[in-house]
Amino acid sequence: MSPLIAFSAPSYAQVRRVFGGFVRAVYRLEVVGAENIPASGGAVIAGNHESILDGIILGAAVERDLCFLGKSELWRYRPLAWALDGIGAIRIERGRGDVEALARAVRALESSRVVAIFPQGAVRGDRRWRRGAARLALATGAPVVPVCLVGTARALSRTRIGFPRLRIVFGEPIQVVATPDDPDAATELTERLRVAVEALE
Repeated sequence: MSPLIAFSAPSYAQVRRVFGGFVRAVYRLEVVGAENIPASGGAVIAGNHESILDGIILGAAVERDLCFLGKSELWRYRPLAWALDGIGAIRIERGRGDVEALARAVRALESSRVVAIFPQGAVRGDRRWRRGAARLALATGAPVVPVCLVGTARALSRTRIGFPRLRIVFGEPIQVVATPDDPDAATELTERLRVAVEALE
């Protein structure tokens, strides 16, 4: 039986309006280096991943709409999947080179959108920095803006809930020359990104 009332999924602007003020107030969010985010054109924002709150915190700190890449497991929960689809998030299957998801992200960048990705992929387990952010930048020539989220693990983790003051720091964009399908360039750019993020702590 279909529901009597169908609710449309929330837009990105609606989600940001609801959560942005809440995050800034509850966590006394300090944003540093926001001027490093390009005011227009495609860009990749990539940084460390310490908490499942990181996407919400990042969204609250950035004025431009973000196109998030999220692990496919998040879509298992219907209310969350409904919201993620509403804000235009891109579902990605980890560990198998999801060509379709990467193609969608490339199209977003070519449409002058900002794509947000956490190269570590998860907050637990294998914490290696993967090359997804670098591959997107190299495929399009979009700059990569390193970002460091400070304190989010103390706000929400597997064993902890707290209300610390949070800080998010954006570094200077890493300028990229389009070099598609170059694994060595992707590896080198990923390492540059990791070092840049860790230097922001």
